[in-house]
Amino acid sequence: MVSVLSSPAKSPRRVPRTWKTLMAIDRAVVGLSGKLQVSGGVAAGLRDRAVLLAPNHIGNFDPMVLTAACRELGLAPAFLLTAGILDTPVVGHAMRASGHLRVDRRKQSIKDAFDVAIERLRSSPGPVVCYPEGRIGLDPGLWPERGKTGVARMALAADVPVIPVAQWGAHEAMIWGCDIVTSFRDVTPIMRSFASSMLRRPSFKVHFGEPVDLSGLRDGRAGDARRAHERIMRAIVRDLVPLRQAEPDAPRFRDPSRPTTVVSPWRPE
Repeated sequence: MVSVLSSPAKSPRRVPRTWKTLMAIDRAVVGLSGKLQVSGGVAAGLRDRAVLLAPNHIGNFDPMVLTAACRELGLAPAFLLTAGILDTPVVGHAMRASGHLRVDRRKQSIKDAFDVAIERLRSSPGPVVCYPEGRIGLDPGLWPERGKTGVARMALAADVPVIPVAQWGAHEAMIWGCDIVTSFRDVTPIMRSFASSMLRRPSFKVHFGEPVDLSGLRDGRAGDARRAHERIMRAIVRDLVPLRQAEPDAPRFRDPSRPTTVVSPWRPE
């Protein structure tokens, strides 16, 4: 079920044709593998300006679910993607043609990556997706990891609103797998789990929350980026709680391949 705060509208920024096509394909794939349920929305007043979408990261498949959810709301977001994805021969070319932003994890490139993202937010309307956790979470209960202040710093520097996005269920469509893929054998268990999801058809729940209150915080002032990050993470968790009401402690779906080496500081009491 989709509940939108305003009727879907075309994004004011020019969306590359490649990205429109990929989003349509993505929606079909998500529809084959599970049942998408979208709630919340993005207010009409935010649809003609730059916004940051800040989702929790629960698995390999959740970017596809999030993309499908955005399409349901008439949004065509740009993602901040790692250099590894953008440098692959086929997928990388398609992602670059779709207008996504590059983030190189090498230390000497991080500042440049943030500068590019901030300039994009300042100069171009439309949503930009950035995961505050920075990676798929490894908390045993799938509550968000501590994360980093990147999203908060971009929001404060570009003076743009942050929409928290809580999602649950995408972890059931595709297992964690492994850190590094070295052969087709590493991919096989992941693809088997995806094939299984087409039979099980889990529910993919995505909720777009109210903009995070970042009032009183300022770019460059000591401690404000951390405070903004905490507000963003708490907003995500607040909206995540009702999505996983039947699984408050541990996920029902067991993924033996996922390491559980991190304890979330955001787990609700």
